[in-house]
Amino acid sequence: MSTPQLTVAISGAGGLIGEALVAGLTSEGHRVLRLVRRPAATDDDVEWNLAAGIIDPARLAGVDAVIHLAGENIAAGRWSRRRMDAIRSSRIEGTRALVASLSRLHPAPRAFLCASAVGIYGDRGDEVLTEESPPGRGFLPAVCQAWEHEAAAAARCRMRWVSLRFGVVLAATGGMLKRVLTPFRLGLGGRVGSGRQYMSWVALDDLVGAARHVLTHERLTGPVNVVAPQPVTNAEFTAALAHVLRRPALVPVPAFALRLAFGRLADEALLASARAEPAALLRSGYSCRHPRIEGALRAMLGSE
Repeated sequence: MSTPQLTVAISGAGGLIGEALVAGLTSEGHRVLRLVRRPAATDDDVEWNLAAGIIDPARLAGVDAVIHLAGENIAAGRWSRRRMDAIRSSRIEGTRALVASLSRLHPAPRAFLCASAVGIYGDRGDEVLTEESPPGRGFLPAVCQAWEHEAAAAARCRMRWVSLRFGVVLAATGGMLKRVLTPFRLGLGGRVGSGRQYMSWVALDDLVGAARHVLTHERLTGPVNVVAPQPVTNAEFTAALAHVLRRPALVPVPAFALRLAFGRLADEALLASARAEPAALLRSGYSCRHPRIEGALRAMLGSE
């Protein structure tokens, strides 16, 4: 049975995840509208901003779903008070304004998918985490909770809402993997901190596949962990990447150096352990294309 063609609006369409989603959806025949924070330059651009939401809500008439990805990059640098405020406001205020705009549409979109992160669980050691697990403590868990609270307001407007809790997104073209490729290729890679912290990861094409799955499976609502079913420790990730690249990985990055360089960001993101599993996706029938880290890395780096 063929999938019905949808009209989907995406914020953050110019980022790593957004570009991949636009390409994946349009290749299947869906129409994608880009929510942009500048005057619209094409018929497929819709202007919006953090304070007012959609400038001309009528431009979204007939949209089936909205995928909200926009937000300040949490890993762009040391967390100053100003950066933390920007991280928080870009997610919370932006989502609130966007949902308010969508609520004025008649009919409203059927689905509102909002980015979130497994950072909501905080630093939990080797505890297995599912969508039923409570949030952790710290800046990132607090931001994610408030972010998801704003997204859940879409339900009051009869929109199906889903918070896509992304793990570490792996892609050769951007994100964390691209940043570490050069030192690893030079033989200068190594574990981060103790290496025992768990990393919940997802290959970019599986993230796209999971988002498309969520769009068309109407029973999925609330939080959804978008991660591979086999989380790994940082030491396991390091060993797998070194093996794929056929390089040694003998230069560890000590925790104290990360704390000096990144401050609070180091403890809440780089050294934190989140062993999340995609329970909701698996229950709904999603099959992960890259369930294991070495196979995913080989596929992304052309080494299989």
